[in-house]
Amino acid sequence: MNLKDFIRSIPDYPKKGILFRDITTLIKNEKAFAECINQIVEKSKKYKIDKIAAIESRGFVFASAVSYILKKPFILLRKKNKLPAELYSVDFELEYGTATIEVHKDSFKENDSVLIVDDLIATGGTAEAAAKLIEISKAKVAAFIFVINLFDLGGCDLLKNKNYKVENLMEFPGH
Repeated sequence: MNLKDFIRSIPDYPKKGILFRDITTLIKNEKAFAECINQIVEKSKKYKIDKIAAIESRGFVFASAVSYILKKPFILLRKKNKLPAELYSVDFELEYGTATIEVHKDSFKENDSVLIVDDLIATGGTAEAAAKLIEISKAKVAAFIFVINLFDLGGCDLLKNKNYKVENLMEFPGH
């Protein structure tokens, strides 16, 4: 099964000049979604993993299913002001401003090995912030697995240049 066949491309969304890669067409097809999850699980088996973390919000869709199959705890990396307990926070740059992601301070134990899952990587700023969040929690990033890599936007290269292990299921050009 070619998972790329289940990704819808929407021109000029959310703004003119962007070609949006829509995963909703993949997750609404039970066979494609199952195959996607199975591929992530298979790729994850080469890493020692104590916990699985996902970046809000589409990463939650994939990571929760992977967490269930691998029987590993699932940790939410959320946007600012979405978590109620004591937090670690990381601010990061976006092309249109800044953002913050957070995690509960009790999410990780020292030296936990964490797989980070997300639907898509573009420039890598959010993923890099997620890695920093794991590391200030005294845990370690085992690897990143993305469903889609927008290869010409450089996010995977950014992470690899920082010595993170990075995998993806499919690639598209970014716009």
